[in-house]
Amino acid sequence: MSTAKPSTQPDIEVKRDWPRYFRVAFFFARTFLSFVFWDLIVGRLPFIGPGARAGAPERWRKTAQRYRRLAIRLGGVLIKLGQFLSIRVDVLPPEITSELTGLQDEVPAEKPEDIKAVIAGEFGRPVEQVFAWFAPVPVAAASLAQVHPAQLFGPANAPGAGAEVVVKVQRPHIERLVETDLAAVRLAASWLKWYRPITQHVDLDRLYEEFATTTRHELDFVREGKNYEHFAADFAGDSRVYTAKVYWDTTTRRVLTLENVAGIKINDFAAIEAAGISRAQVARQLYDLYLQQIFVNHFMHADPHPGNLFLHPAERTTRTAWCNHT
Repeated sequence: MSTAKPSTQPDIEVKRDWPRYFRVAFFFARTFLSFVFWDLIVGRLPFIGPGARAGAPERWRKTAQRYRRLAIRLGGVLIKLGQFLSIRVDVLPPEITSELTGLQDEVPAEKPEDIKAVIAGEFGRPVEQVFAWFAPVPVAAASLAQVHPAQLFGPANAPGAGAEVVVKVQRPHIERLVETDLAAVRLAASWLKWYRPITQHVDLDRLYEEFATTTRHELDFVREGKNYEHFAADFAGDSRVYTAKVYWDTTTRRVLTLENVAGIKINDFAAIEAAGISRAQVARQLYDLYLQQIFVNHFMHADPHPGNLFLHPAERTTRTAWCNHT
């Protein structure tokens, strides 16, 4: 296996953005106190309690809307937390989960010059000397990084040279934002421990640790690149699966360069049918592949949204290209 080129920037202690921390903590404090006042105090009073309880769904909806606006404005972990909360229908009311659904699609992109500065900082030279061509407009923007089409240098007959690629670049100062947001989320979790109906269903400490650990791991693109190669090795020889190749010479901890395997998106039903592909076959194939990942390989692709799964019609079978663009 090729070894990744290390980042030119040394690892340093990440300091918190205190103004951001207090802004996020204030939102959580306001939300918590509002809940205590309306639901735990006013909602239990005679005469006015029924009216307060009847207005709870609208209050929850407005709270989710305020969080959504804050997350879009600040980005970082708040986007990921909103996505996570949107699927916790076992704990949160539908007025909250429905408002947070699709939050990922609203993440604004960084300025091209800021993204290029991240690449230049990682390789010690301008982006024009790292890639033969680099698109300033991203094809995808997520909470921690965004993805740009690009082309590698070199003659077409050299290994990997001249290849069309996609470059996943972390947002500027994202480590500082992540640590700041995680600290604020931990504070909010400590407040929620006082509410027994939540703690009866959720181990907040364990949930926070898992969320924080996973988020920090997502900031290490060398780890992600090795996960690609692990996944590819698990399905070596399986004609149904194709995994994007990692180009290690242009990959660091903050920049990940992958083979461009874009094809028919897994949710583009019109294009799937136009290509003569059976949607039922695709569903069965994905089902079988995930059973293998979970019960045989014990290593799985845990972000199978339409930006990460593509279909490629083949002579005998439909190949699914797996990547992780966002």
